[in-house]
Amino acid sequence: MRPVRVALDLLGGDRAPDAVVNGALAALSTDPELHLVLAGPVGLRPRWAAVADRVTLLPTDESVGMADAPVRAVRTSRTSVRLAVEAVRHGAAEAVVSVGSTGAVVAAAVTELGKLSGFRRPALAAVLPALAHPVVLVDVGAHAGASDADLVRHGRLGSAFARTVLGLDRPRVGLLSIGTEPGKGDPLRKRADRGLTGSGLNYIGLVEGYDVPLGGRADVVVTDGFTGNVVLKTLEGSLALAGAVPAAEQRGPSRRAATLLGVAGTVVIGHGAASPADVADCIALAAAAVRENHLAVLRAMLENSDPVTDYDDGVPIEAAPAPVGQAHNRLQARMAAVVAAPGEKARR
Repeated sequence: MRPVRVALDLLGGDRAPDAVVNGALAALSTDPELHLVLAGPVGLRPRWAAVADRVTLLPTDESVGMADAPVRAVRTSRTSVRLAVEAVRHGAAEAVVSVGSTGAVVAAAVTELGKLSGFRRPALAAVLPALAHPVVLVDVGAHAGASDADLVRHGRLGSAFARTVLGLDRPRVGLLSIGTEPGKGDPLRKRADRGLTGSGLNYIGLVEGYDVPLGGRADVVVTDGFTGNVVLKTLEGSLALAGAVPAAEQRGPSRRAATLLGVAGTVVIGHGAASPADVADCIALAAAAVRENHLAVLRAMLENSDPVTDYDDGVPIEAAPAPVGQAHNRLQARMAAVVAAPGEKARR
């Protein structure tokens, strides 16, 4: 395995920072080529003293709470999630992981990394274990709402993601609805069904909720973020019920990592109630994505497919605009120092 650097938001999540720090230590113990860039309080430094040569600290005490407005992630330059994402933007890390507020992570990723050309909104994709085969569910919560054009974009993202991570040549894409017969669903689903039919994807039509845990009909199931998040957490509860295991201890699908698609960087988001093992899983997924060059493969696939129109104001959105001013210059100098001297001592 080649060395890889992953940035981690230490202050995100219901159990931060303890669960996140313990997850980071677990990831370091299982991956000898992993280096972590940790955004969080200086007071936590003794926790990783034994592996200090593989850890870089971005000091901050500012966090975005799970109930805070996501915009706080970008309005304040010193929040842990923003510093972690900035580490990717400035080359100090190759991927970022957070189990904090999804909205905050999405806001920071869009602001700092920018969107891929042709994608108005990012989408969260989760690979779920199903009876027949794994199923990619997208969107699982990056945005609550969606237009019909967004759902077609979700199909493109999900299809390219399934080809990348599952090795499928032509993933079958289905649209989640209340029935499989043509014309089923609300007006949004009906418009999206027409759009997906003409998208050039291997679109197999409408699927129902049971097709997610069973698999078989579709490799990729497309929906809006509100519905996708409800499906994900319903599956989690069902697994807990079936196993008679408390939800807080259940390692169901929503405890696994989800990948943010549509942004120009590798971003992995975990469940807010993540355990240390869940955090370690998120880090492992991010490291694997970097080593296998998932982002470049995904971008190449998307660039070779037919674009979806109806962009923001008719103009494709690509990289985020570079911030200017003294604050940005100081950040660039700080990140350059991190890259030049990866050990934590360089930051003291």
